[in-house]
Amino acid sequence: MATGTDSMEPHLAEAIGLIGREGFEAALWRLVTALVRPDNMLVLVYRDAGPALELYQKASDPKIFGRLQSRYLEAAFKLSPFYGLHVDRALPGLYHLRDIAPDAFQRSRFYVEYFGQTTIIDELAFTQWLGEGVSLNLFLGRDGQSGRVFHPADVQACRRMAPVIAALARAHWPAPRGLAGPVEDTPALLATAARRVHGIGLSPRQAEVALLILKGHSTLSIGLHLGLSPQTVKVFRKQLYARCGISSQAELFALMLPLLTEG
Repeated sequence: MATGTDSMEPHLAEAIGLIGREGFEAALWRLVTALVRPDNMLVLVYRDAGPALELYQKASDPKIFGRLQSRYLEAAFKLSPFYGLHVDRALPGLYHLRDIAPDAFQRSRFYVEYFGQTTIIDELAFTQWLGEGVSLNLFLGRDGQSGRVFHPADVQACRRMAPVIAALARAHWPAPRGLAGPVEDTPALLATAARRVHGIGLSPRQAEVALLILKGHSTLSIGLHLGLSPQTVKVFRKQLYARCGISSQAELFALMLPLLTEG
């Protein structure tokens, strides 16, 4: 449960006083801990093209973010529902993983390979735009340390504080220079890389289906996104697996994830 606002006031004042100075991140951690007691915190910058950038991390167990550099920042972040907010130009605010995740997200290989290794079981994100094509994302997570998801009261407390957290983050982490670039067409990137690296020719639609599968969308959800019937999606999926010479989502993930860095 969220704590009372009175206990947050000293931490808020401390964070304001440390904007742009050493110690701000620790003060911000104390502020959000007074707010909802997360187990971990991560601050990332997403951009329209190129790897995600890490600004800060805090976790009691090293394995929580142990694969961040090797798997997530280079490519796997493109499969995250939170990156989907960036791509869709979502409004600034507070977002809860369970509200934005695809319907089959917890059965996806991305969830198994990334979240399964981190022990993160729930996540909230404060999203704020720093400039054209550049977003700052402050994640609060619950992991194996507490074994608890965020209570609805926690989510509401964070939603009320979202403008304050966003203002603090924007003041401390101004828009980095030189990050703007053309918007990446990820399905096209997959198709091009698959042909170049593996000699696999994918149609634009097959590449779109592949990416949605990797993100954790069911056949029904893929159909809704692409305006196709479930039966047509099944045909595209069968054709995709045949062209790739695979028979499972795990094989698709292993084949396609490295290709996401090819752009």
